[in-house]
Amino acid sequence: MKALTRTDFSFAGQTSVYHGKVRDVYTINDDLMVMVATDRISAFDVILPKGIPFKGQVLNQIAAKFLDSTSDICPNWKLGTPDPMVTVGLKCEGFRVEMIIRSILTGSAWRAYKDGCRELCGVALPDGMVENQRFPEPIITPTTKADEGHDMNISREEIISQGLVSAEDYAVMEDYTRRLFARGQEIAARHGLILVDTKYEFGKRDGKVYLIDEIHTPDSSRYFYADGYEEKLAAGEPQRQLSKEFVRQWLIEHGFMNEPGQTMPVITDEYAESVSERYIELYEHITGETFVKSASDGDLAARIEKNVSDYLATLR
Repeated sequence: MKALTRTDFSFAGQTSVYHGKVRDVYTINDDLMVMVATDRISAFDVILPKGIPFKGQVLNQIAAKFLDSTSDICPNWKLGTPDPMVTVGLKCEGFRVEMIIRSILTGSAWRAYKDGCRELCGVALPDGMVENQRFPEPIITPTTKADEGHDMNISREEIISQGLVSAEDYAVMEDYTRRLFARGQEIAARHGLILVDTKYEFGKRDGKVYLIDEIHTPDSSRYFYADGYEEKLAAGEPQRQLSKEFVRQWLIEHGFMNEPGQTMPVITDEYAESVSERYIELYEHITGETFVKSASDGDLAARIEKNVSDYLATLR
């Protein structure tokens, strides 16, 4: 199976390009963004050496569906999806923070809690909680948005005092975050899933706050299966989940958390294919639709270039 791990396009009107951990973003006439969801995968803030077939398509199509299904809550950047791996939308000035919202104590929050942490991003955590237990109500734990290296936890008060976001804009982002998460939880519940936690990114255009980037994908979110959740919680057993956490756990088991002196384990074709299957599984569960693998005749880049160029021509 083919995986797209690198792009080098030159679209008409292109003014800049940014290669992120997973997405390559091309700016058109300083007004539009062409966001290519590659098949790269990252964990612990490092890009793994092998791509995951169809991962980009999964991420792009899930994000597009959720952007459409939440557009009544807040404006978002999406204009169209000319290719299964591409979204084209409005260029916004992104805020330098990510809004993370959590409904259950798990993942990195649980690892910190287990080590004695009782305050996360300015939010007090109750004593006596266990792994995978629900919070009394969802908590927002923002991080700074780093171009390289680790994103850092930060509180609402620090964000405002450091001038990263104004108090007025932060209040809007916080309101949107809670409402988007509630909608995501409702949709997940209809498909037998629990939306455990997720992250949102926001930007500004013409004085208005927009939702940007991806939303409710397995790269930005964690899902548990609802069936058996309470029983596994009571028994102290691991939850069945659909998220990128299984990749992090695999890396941990192989002695890698991107700390000094650690070596990235070998990613075999077989393991990459198993990760691909997990991503497709999440797509089908969260959308209730059968995933259709996009055709490319082996040249994903050529297909994307043609589809995007044709779409941009219609916008002139």
